[in-house]
Amino acid sequence: MEEQQKLQYLKTALLIFGIVFVVGVPAMMMWVWPSGWSWTPRQPEYEQMIMGIYATLGVFLIRAAKNPLAHASLIWFTIWSSIVHAGIMLAQALADHSEHANMIGDIPALFLVAAVLWFLMPKNIPAQ
Repeated sequence: MEEQQKLQYLKTALLIFGIVFVVGVPAMMMWVWPSGWSWTPRQPEYEQMIMGIYATLGVFLIRAAKNPLAHASLIWFTIWSSIVHAGIMLAQALADHSEHANMIGDIPALFLVAAVLWFLMPKNIPAQ
């Protein structure tokens, strides 16, 4: 795939992931599938914090979609923080049987975000 085509797909992916972070994460955690997107016991303070962080990140990903190359550090932060977050949750879900639903919910979703952005992110941009 050519770099220009990857850049167009990156713009689309940033917009989609941004919208999902702003709207989808709260919806999944609260209404659609809480067992696959929340942890037990329910902790409203923790859940509000996670939703707030991801909504904020989502807004910035939407803004980054206009000019991804100018926001490379934000995109790489999204990639690496998603890998770390999902990795920690995977270890916790493996250790706690009551959290196994997360292994088909938010854990693979975060790994997917990281993989898609990693694949689409240009690798030969100069450091700024």
